[in-house]
Amino acid sequence: MLLFFLFVILISQVSALSVTCDYSEVGNYTANSTYNTNLNTLLSTLSSNTEINYGFYNFSHGQSPDRVNAIGLCRGDLAPDECRSCLNYARSNLTQDCPNQKEAIIQHRKCMLRYSNRTIFGNPEVQPCTCLRNLSNVMYGDEFKQVLANLMRNLKGVAASGDSRRKYATDNVTTGNFETIYGLMQCTPDTIMLDPEIPPSWPASPPFADISPETEVKEDEVEDEIKIAESLQFNFNTIQVATEDFSDSNKLGQGGFGAVYRGRLSNGQMIAVKKLSRDSCQGDTKFKNEVLLVAKLQHRNLVRLLGFCLEGNERLLVYEYVPNKSLDYFIFDPNMKAQLDWKSRYKIIRGIARGLLYLHEDSRLRIIHRDLKASNILLDEEMSPKIADFGMARLVLVDQTQANTSRIVGTYGYMAPEYAMHGQFSVKSDVFSFGVLVLEILSGQNNSGIHHGENVEDLLSFAWRSWKEGTAINIVDPSLNNNSRNEMMRCIHIGLLCVQENLADRPTMATIMLMLNSYSLSLPIPAKPAFYMNSRTESLPDMQSWEYN
Repeated sequence: MLLFFLFVILISQVSALSVTCDYSEVGNYTANSTYNTNLNTLLSTLSSNTEINYGFYNFSHGQSPDRVNAIGLCRGDLAPDECRSCLNYARSNLTQDCPNQKEAIIQHRKCMLRYSNRTIFGNPEVQPCTCLRNLSNVMYGDEFKQVLANLMRNLKGVAASGDSRRKYATDNVTTGNFETIYGLMQCTPDTIMLDPEIPPSWPASPPFADISPETEVKEDEVEDEIKIAESLQFNFNTIQVATEDFSDSNKLGQGGFGAVYRGRLSNGQMIAVKKLSRDSCQGDTKFKNEVLLVAKLQHRNLVRLLGFCLEGNERLLVYEYVPNKSLDYFIFDPNMKAQLDWKSRYKIIRGIARGLLYLHEDSRLRIIHRDLKASNILLDEEMSPKIADFGMARLVLVDQTQANTSRIVGTYGYMAPEYAMHGQFSVKSDVFSFGVLVLEILSGQNNSGIHHGENVEDLLSFAWRSWKEGTAINIVDPSLNNNSRNEMMRCIHIGLLCVQENLADRPTMATIMLMLNSYSLSLPIPAKPAFYMNSRTESLPDMQSWEYN
């Protein structure tokens, strides 16, 4: 997690480039090693990604101990092309200046690029720090110091209130001596700001740029947690009024954990309120603690938890309102599915993958969804996907810490066999559900049944049989044209890899993201999916002839 601070006086402009190698002393890698290959693949993918247009990149590739994590962050006012150009320049500098280093960071005026074999997403750090002083000989009085401190304090609040794509703020003020101070503050979007204090020594120094992984939190952490918890708590009467006393006209749906209602706060903000079943709730303190943890999970492909409400036996969760209903409303309806062309469906697949990767590996918590399905994928006004109901196992009486559970939370058809039959869950359980979703999005059919003629066959069996017979394109929704046939075929391949019976054979979400981003990456041949109806299968045809690029 990196935090940028920049403030300068009009007469002096800071321009600097800093490279730091192996700042945590994690050691070197050898040429042509697995780590070297993973690093080159990851940096190439990161700096060439044209889908991200908001200047923040966070990717991972490989398996421990050769796993590489990377973050790219561009200044908030850069255009996407200029951002990618800066990251490409930073990438070439980084590999040249830090050869064979398992960890390195380059900090430029316009962008920052960092990689490591350690977990760096959402991980507060204060080193390395680069301070670039303004060498202009300017006299500063108490008034200047106060103006500067107020400017940075205001910028801090604006930047911290940014969304999951960008936390960025700029402003300028003029002192009584007509000196203009320009300020810029930017954080990586995964930053959880606990109102860190502006270090008191800063205003007494000449203007400078401070680029460091994280500012220290000066307030007592326990008090901060209490303040945040209090800010997340809604008054029951407020929610009652917003939902018109939980009227049926505002009811959006009913799930396994309770009913969901639409609401409108007094300031006009739309919200979605989940009224948890009374037999599924835990004690007040435990519930508050879990809400606080889940509320910190923020990603553009996750439905944001805004807060909670406790009233007697009532437990309410307040979420952002996502206007375009859920994915199942579109893909399973003969008329509505026409609104989702292949470009839209592919964007949805990639967005779900990004959200799951964040939950599994990049968030502060390791979250296994356990009920990923089409009705838990909400679509925003741009038809981008947002995963709902993540973290619910933490908020109700379900054991999320053990790999085995006696209470099964999920939906048959999406559930991995080891979970459905033995209560064993892991990130690979979510991967299985993702694979089912991918095949549903491609086919426009529910996993419970594919209709061809008078026959009905479950989706996984139909997909596997079609794959073996070399007619996998028959899985694709007939309403889609075949202009993107290779992309569709690659997604079918990825979907079948996800639903393999042996969980060890299923890819991780990090690998899946790489498969989706890099068409030069060859895919392994899938094995038989779980729940395949036939007891025996013939050998696969020669897949070497299948092309995807």
